[in-house]
Amino acid sequence: MFLQAWMRDLTCIGWILSVAIFSQVVENHETEVVTVKAKGEIVNDRLDLSEVARLIIRQTNDFRQSEKRSIVKVAPKLTDTVQEFAAYMARTNRYGHSADGEHPDDRAKKHGYDYCIISENIAYEYSSVGFKQDELAKGLTEGWKHSPGHRKNMLDPDVTETAVAVAWSSETGHYYAVQMFGRPKSMMIEFKITNESEVAVQYQIGDRKLPLPPGLIRTHQVCRPVEVKFIWSDSANDVQVVKPETGNQLVITRENDKFQLKRE
Repeated sequence: MFLQAWMRDLTCIGWILSVAIFSQVVENHETEVVTVKAKGEIVNDRLDLSEVARLIIRQTNDFRQSEKRSIVKVAPKLTDTVQEFAAYMARTNRYGHSADGEHPDDRAKKHGYDYCIISENIAYEYSSVGFKQDELAKGLTEGWKHSPGHRKNMLDPDVTETAVAVAWSSETGHYYAVQMFGRPKSMMIEFKITNESEVAVQYQIGDRKLPLPPGLIRTHQVCRPVEVKFIWSDSANDVQVVKPETGNQLVITRENDKFQLKRE
C-alpha cells in the first residue's frame, strides 16, 4: 500500500510532500485452511512459545548483524499485533496474511502502532514427533532466511522494530508463527528545500521530477532515505546529488549564472 498526500502551506508559501507510508508483505492475499483427515493423537510439546519467539528475535538480529544491518528492538504494540494474529491462525487453522479478513497494516493500526513502514512474515511448522524449543525457532528462522521475500523483510535496512509470536493448534498440531517489522511514523525523515534564486529549478526523487519556482519552500517527509538529484540545466552532467538527513534544509542560490546548494 503506497499513500501520497500533497498539502499547500499558504502561510509560508511552501509545499509539504508526504510519501512512502506503506506496508509490504512477501505473499499475496490467498488463504490456506489446514484440516486433519484422520485425527489421531496430537503431539503436545508443551513448549514455552514466548521463549521460542525470543529465540527467533535473537537469531534474526544475529542474521541482520552478520549482513551489516542494525538490530531491531521489540515494540510492545507490534507484539500485541502478532500475538493476536498467531492465536487466530492456531485457533482457526486459517493461514495467510489476510486470513482474518484484514491486512498486516490494518492489524498494526488496530493495536495503535502508528507506522511508517510495516512488513510481515508468516510460517507454520508441523512434526509428528514434536519439536524442542531451539529446533522450532531455528526451523522458522532458517525457513524465512532462505525465502527471498521473507529474507528481504528480515534484512530491510530501514526498519527499526520487530515482534514475533508463535501459537500452537490443538486441532492439527501445527505451530503458526508471525514476525513483523516496523518503522514508526515518528521516525519519518523530514527535510526542506528552499529556492532562493530568481529562477525556477528542477530536482528529482526516484522517478519523479519536481519543479521548484523562486521563493518556494517544499518540505518532504519520507519513510526511507532518498537521494535528491538537482538538475541545474539541460546538460546531463550538470546535476548534483545529495542524500538529506532529517532536519536538513537545502537552500538553492544562484550567483554569476551558477547554482549553489547549501545544506543547513
